[in-house]
Amino acid sequence: MKIYRFPQADGIDTLTLTEAETPRPGRGQVLVRMRAASLNYRDLMVASGRYGRGSAPPNLVPLSDGAGEVAEIGPDVSRVKVGDRVAGIFMQSWLGGEITPDDAASSLGGALDGVLGEYVLFDQHGLVKLPEHLSFEEGATLPCAAVTAWNALYGGKPLIAGQTVLTLGTGGVSMFALQLAHAAGARVIATSSSDEKLARAKALGASDGVNYRAHPEWEQQVLALTGGRGVDHVVEVGGAGTLPRSVEASKLGGNIHMIGVLTSGEINPTPMMRKGLTVRGIYVGSRQMFEAMNRSFELHRIKPVIDRVFEFGDARAAYHHLKSQVHVGKVVVRIG
Repeated sequence: MKIYRFPQADGIDTLTLTEAETPRPGRGQVLVRMRAASLNYRDLMVASGRYGRGSAPPNLVPLSDGAGEVAEIGPDVSRVKVGDRVAGIFMQSWLGGEITPDDAASSLGGALDGVLGEYVLFDQHGLVKLPEHLSFEEGATLPCAAVTAWNALYGGKPLIAGQTVLTLGTGGVSMFALQLAHAAGARVIATSSSDEKLARAKALGASDGVNYRAHPEWEQQVLALTGGRGVDHVVEVGGAGTLPRSVEASKLGGNIHMIGVLTSGEINPTPMMRKGLTVRGIYVGSRQMFEAMNRSFELHRIKPVIDRVFEFGDARAAYHHLKSQVHVGKVVVRIG
């Protein structure tokens, strides 16, 4: 079989297509014929050795997010059958409840080999079935970005219909948060540096858009749109550089869901304290969250936003496209 590896975490262009033996499933294991995979900002960090505490393991198979069909099952497998359409969960051991250090050490495409290959071997408990209305390309976008958005909106103080959600930018997590919040009956305010991207966000259900290039103090625009009250939830993907503005845009007792590390800066906790904010770090989510999210996708017939699909042989180009930051939604690699 063909499979991609990073012989060393020294940049996108070290990504190498190699040959390997197709594995056979043992007890409790499932062999999946991968059909598509998608990229996250995390994958750029892995490629350059900037993810976690150090460089990725040598010869790492990258990417956490992929979907395919069950090709073969080992003894005692009961959760799936041959032919089922499935996706792997981001952390293979986090099935439910609170995350543990062992769960954090079971992430695909970082601590463990990922899914950018023709066949991948999973433990049966590390898989979920795809919503029936989604293609493999669409299903491959779910494990990291979509589950992260779901955890932000429902893993702590759950979103309630009629509340207001602020999303930053038009990357994968932000677009999923927009779609999920809109489906729940919430008002969504989206930010972007592009009016064209804001128009796309509005077409997907955003009630309002703020161009942060035209309005560098975009939190003031958000406050004006909410009559000075502020938003109930912020899906904060920018990091320390945008957090102070997100705090200002939040209502008293609001919720900020910390996801991204795109910008740097210093954080003064005093404004958070004075507003009584809940600031919660989000690290993707469990299989239980993934399955709950899939039920919402099925009920509301939500379709992931895919910016572009690359062929398997063009995986490096997919990385470069993600790095360019011109995308809206997800970047996908079709495997076969």
